Amino acid sequence: MSPTPSPITQQDVPQPRSISLREAFLFWLKLGFISFGGPAGQISIMHQELVERRRWISERRFLHALNYCMLLPGPEAQQLATYIGWLMHRTWGGVIAGVLFVLPSLFILIALSWVYIAFGEVPVVAGLFYGIKPAVTAIVVQAAHRIGSRALKNGWLWGIAAASFVAIFVLNMPFPLIVLGAAVIGFFGGRLAPEKFRTGGHSAAKKSFGPAVIDDDTPTPGHARFSGWKLARLAIIGAILWTLPMALLTALFGWEGTLTQMAWFFTKAALLTFGGAYAVLPYVYQGAVGHYAWLTPTQMIDGLALGETTPGPLIMVVAFVGFIGAYVLQVFGPDQAFVAGAVAATLVTWFTFLPSFLFILAGGPLVESTHNELKFTAPLTAITAAVVGVILNLACFFGYHVLWPKGFEGALDWPSLLIAMVAGVALLGFKRGVIEVLIGCGLIGLVVHLMF
Repeated sequence: MSPTPSPITQQDVPQPRSISLREAFLFWLKLGFISFGGPAGQISIMHQELVERRRWISERRFLHALNYCMLLPGPEAQQLATYIGWLMHRTWGGVIAGVLFVLPSLFILIALSWVYIAFGEVPVVAGLFYGIKPAVTAIVVQAAHRIGSRALKNGWLWGIAAASFVAIFVLNMPFPLIVLGAAVIGFFGGRLAPEKFRTGGHSAAKKSFGPAVIDDDTPTPGHARFSGWKLARLAIIGAILWTLPMALLTALFGWEGTLTQMAWFFTKAALLTFGGAYAVLPYVYQGAVGHYAWLTPTQMIDGLALGETTPGPLIMVVAFVGFIGAYVLQVFGPDQAFVAGAVAATLVTWFTFLPSFLFILAGGPLVESTHNELKFTAPLTAITAAVVGVILNLACFFGYHVLWPKGFEGALDWPSLLIAMVAGVALLGFKRGVIEVLIGCGLIGLVVHLMF
């Protein structure tokens, strides 16, 4: 009788070898094409690949980095990729990881935006979008539910969410002012009633998948140690990377030029993305639709649908906004509409993501100075609660334009209502994925559109 095999211990798992920059480059490129599912899905893919399978970084160090990225404005999944790339291969490693996380979706969205604006009136394309629009409304409601169920833990936070909804829906207050107000409430509320403003976050890891290249006790590499000179140099480089293209746009098109205003607007948007892309979308539609009229409400909904079906962070919908605005306004003339759209999409992507890289490269050394759980203050808890009300307002905005396409004086679009209800049941009741819901609703919309 053969002896019972002994269980595998961590000592039995071979120590992973060091990873070359070329190998990392190929992985980040692959990730850029498969990063579907929003931030939760993207973080899950990175955890499975980097922590569990490849063991490039330990569970504890992975979650420690994620804790920091969740505190920042900007797409946390893209910032997490940048952080890990930087930790492994210095600044160029972080730049490569962050850029490749975004680049595939930029190219895909430029192509899809052109197809949309050039062939959107073709019956097949119009029918697909007829079904997708109500599904997008349901997706936004799901986002409010998902964030709300995690963030609204007591009456104080429910009150902040309700107040933010009233502020933006009834009083039409600008989104930055709502964020500032919530932060002030959180600042003082965290001192008056700290137990009401605690945030759960990601707890420290207790699970190990074996030795990792960057393990729990791996010393912080030299490039990841804090240096005042490095921080100052990075601040200067960041200022140059923002100022030079902005100055060039101003010189070529003037401050009021479309491309210049897009660059300035999306710089501000990049600093307001606390709580993910759905949090900043109300600010984007307030500016891009309401103030600048770069695109229509219907086009904004369609752009969100395209953003949901492409890899990369959802905030990449800004590339669609830039493309449609420059294409329709014919910034470079009627014969160069596509070139104008592609340039605008690239520009707004640059100005939207530049702060994300600077936050990681500047703040990473401070985060690496301790491997304890990062303490987060009450203001972001309040901001997250306010975001729930803002997203609910976005759902109302989308629902109005989808269900009453001719305004309240027109008839209710019953097929759109039924499609929205089907999408809501699929998402909230049966927990189906966003992409399959969009595909299913698009096909239903195509049938309805061609029949009627």
